[in-house]
Amino acid sequence: MKKILIANRGEIAVRIARACADYGAASVAVYADADFDALHVRMADEAYALHGERSVDTYLNIGKLLEVARRSGADAVHPGYGFLSENAAFARAVMDAGLIWIGPPPAAIEQLGDKVQARKLAMQVGAPLVHGTSDPVRDAGEVLAFAREHGLPVAIKAAFGGGGRGLKVARKLEEIEELYASAVREALAAFGRGECFVEQFLDRPRHVEAQVLADQHGNVVVVGTRDCSLQRRNQKLVEEAPAPFLSEAQRERIHRAARDICLAASYVGAGTVEFLLSANGAISFLEVNTRLQVEHPVTEETTGVDLVLEQLRIADGAALSLKETPVPRGHAFEFRINAEDVGRGFLPCPGPVQRFDPPSGPGVRVDSGVTAGSVVSGHFDSLLAKLIVTGATRDEAIARARRALAEFRIDGLATVLPFHRAVMAHEDFTVAVPFRVHTRWIETDFANTLPAQAPGRETPAPALQRLDIEWEGRRVALGLPIQLLQSLVGGRVVVEGGGQPGMAPAAANAVNGVNDVNAAKATGQAPAVLAPIAGILQRWKVEDGAQVEEGQLLAIMEAMKMEMSIVAPRAGRIEQLAAEGSQLAAAAALADIT
Repeated sequence: MKKILIANRGEIAVRIARACADYGAASVAVYADADFDALHVRMADEAYALHGERSVDTYLNIGKLLEVARRSGADAVHPGYGFLSENAAFARAVMDAGLIWIGPPPAAIEQLGDKVQARKLAMQVGAPLVHGTSDPVRDAGEVLAFAREHGLPVAIKAAFGGGGRGLKVARKLEEIEELYASAVREALAAFGRGECFVEQFLDRPRHVEAQVLADQHGNVVVVGTRDCSLQRRNQKLVEEAPAPFLSEAQRERIHRAARDICLAASYVGAGTVEFLLSANGAISFLEVNTRLQVEHPVTEETTGVDLVLEQLRIADGAALSLKETPVPRGHAFEFRINAEDVGRGFLPCPGPVQRFDPPSGPGVRVDSGVTAGSVVSGHFDSLLAKLIVTGATRDEAIARARRALAEFRIDGLATVLPFHRAVMAHEDFTVAVPFRVHTRWIETDFANTLPAQAPGRETPAPALQRLDIEWEGRRVALGLPIQLLQSLVGGRVVVEGGGQPGMAPAAANAVNGVNDVNAAKATGQAPAVLAPIAGILQRWKVEDGAQVEEGQLLAIMEAMKMEMSIVAPRAGRIEQLAAEGSQLAAAAALADIT
């Protein structure tokens, strides 16, 4: 491989660009409009526009990505994680275009990415499993029937999903219908397919996973284990390697099941086999992520194996550089630094990064997708950076983590740094034996007294103005940030469709704090229902003019790939002020209740 297209964004695109440089290959970045000046764009050797704002128009658009590969002369594609990384159709399209796909074969992605088929394979090789449906359910009625037969809680899971998207846990029969609908919506939005299956949900389990590498010559090695139990909304916040407080029998059971599943699937590349570990020590297979994981650095730090470099070597046909599971060297933690306000229930908070001062020193690594001056878009994931801390022992890693978290400074938008500092002072995580942390520890055991953060006013990503120009006799499209264009022409830039000077209409609306529908209906009195986050109003759950009760579900908003329920603050008659599909700023008017 000589030139690799990175079909992703953010910190993982930066990570891959660096691995390409280490491997001696050129890197090609792609970017949505909001990522025009993103760090991954500047880090790569070349960068190409995907012309659009939403994921579906950019990082999920297979045709655009392949066209960039053709134009740039790339001979390989690395999908990173998320987006199209577990999409077998994309893998086939890459290979059909004559390019090298840096990932598992499409057949393995289909078999293991389909959670129902993965369960069947796990059963065939004797991996431990809880009860679940053998095929996707057709409607919420089948979920109810399963819950009545096997008991609550039950997990409703996207059959073609991962990373916590499209996963809902029902603890009451009456919430199943809405949770099933929500899981289908999230699965469709994130993966393009809405099929879901159901399985028993182990209450208060740990989340333990095995990192696997497999080459094209039939060699499969489990590189190590990780514990990823500290989660919110079924998405990980803190991970560590190796997974602590496992018996040798449990560790060997996890290693053997992970290796057997990947061998049976003829797996190639980097992958992760995930398990749940119940309080009584029972292990249950969860799923296989047929890609690189966000938390891969903790395994790298404790094994000395560069997992991204191994992906490149494997794709080039080389044999694995290791023959057996390495003995862990020390202990490592990873802290996901997300743009979320812990004091407001981990609400996503896109906006400007005014200050970004990462820590350093012994045992500290920071993988970042932003710098000071970056603007975090509400269209994409909330992950800004990852802090990875390593020590000779778990206790030493904890001490270093406390120091590094105290040094880390980010201004301009809310982040989860206060939560991470609180966790590293909590005995459930740092000293308790047996381990008290489980996948719902934040919701059930963590006393969240952290105050809401007060970041500066949200700032939209730099709007682009595209101009058709002639360059050496050839007509080409030139995209410039409007602020730069203003400085060049020395005056007001009028954006087609209206808006404030120097901003696209949507950007101007975001700064105003209301969308134009709201502005048209705004009155002197603040409306009763305001958007708690910057995001998209997905759908109303009540009709305009309906009588609603306090606490009743009114609408569903989506931001940074997460759904949020909007409930009525009081009883009365609702007047809807925002339309479904509206892109709203935080505190924008959704509805009034009289």
